[in-house]
Amino acid sequence: MEIKICKTEEQVRSLAKLASEIWHEYFVSIISKEQIDYMVEKFQSFEALNKAIAEEHYTYFLGYDEGKLVGFCGVKPDGNRLFLSKLYLHKKSRGKGLSSILLRKAIEFAEKMDKKAIYLTCNKYNQNSLDIYKAKGFAEVDSVKTDIGNGFIMDDYILQLDL
Repeated sequence: MEIKICKTEEQVRSLAKLASEIWHEYFVSIISKEQIDYMVEKFQSFEALNKAIAEEHYTYFLGYDEGKLVGFCGVKPDGNRLFLSKLYLHKKSRGKGLSSILLRKAIEFAEKMDKKAIYLTCNKYNQNSLDIYKAKGFAEVDSVKTDIGNGFIMDDYILQLDL
C-alpha cells in the first residue's frame, strides 16, 4: 500500500467519494440510511473534509493499492493525544492487512508529535471494528452519546492506545 497525505482538491474529492461509498455499504446494518446520509454530508462530504483540513487541523492519510484509492484515515491533535477520527477501507480491500498499515501511519504520526496516546470513538454496535481495535491494543476507556443534530445520536465507546 502506498500512503499519501491528502493535499489537493482532486484528492479531497476522491476521498469524499470513497467515504460515501464505504459508509453506504458498511454502516447499513448498524445505523439507518437517513443517519448515514446525514453523517456523510456533515462529516465526509467534500466541503466538510476541506473544512476539517483547513480549519480543524485534520490530516488525512490516503491508502492506494495498485494506484487506486482504497482507504484512508483521518487524525487530529488533541492535547497530549491524537484523535483517530476515521479509518476506513473499501470492502474489496478488507482482510489484507491494509488497515494495519494505515493505523501504523497514524501511530508514527502521533509519535513524531510526541503524543502519549491515540484515541477514537467506535459505534457500540460495530463489533467487528471493536474487536479489531482491541486486538491492536486499544482499550475501552469510556462511552459517550453525542447529539449530532437532526435528531441523530452517536452511541460510541471511546478506545485508547497508550504510546
